[in-house]
Amino acid sequence: MQINGHRVRGNVIDLETRCTHYHSEKDRIAIKFFCCNTYYPCYSCHEEKGCGNHQTWPANQFDQKAILCGACGEEITIKAYLNKSHICPYCKAEFNPGCSLHYHLYFSVF
Repeated sequence: MQINGHRVRGNVIDLETRCTHYHSEKDRIAIKFFCCNTYYPCYSCHEEKGCGNHQTWPANQFDQKAILCGACGEEITIKAYLNKSHICPYCKAEFNPGCSLHYHLYFSVF
């Protein structure tokens, strides 16, 4: 699926990047996986359809744009996402606060 010109892979079910695993109103981000430089809605989508070489983002690369807001399609740096993890800095759409439970699967410092 294409979101604002970015390909999002996995079990995507709508244009705000929700997937079959996470599809609440606030589940509207995709994360670019460090290992394959590809956006997926969640770690389960990456496990099912990803590269098979899961790696987390190293802290020294948190300035990279690796979060895609499903509401507005803007890319967000990891640092900005972690600092304002429940709201898009561009469109102010709310993100799922429960995603913080999975940070260790995406980012190396958790």
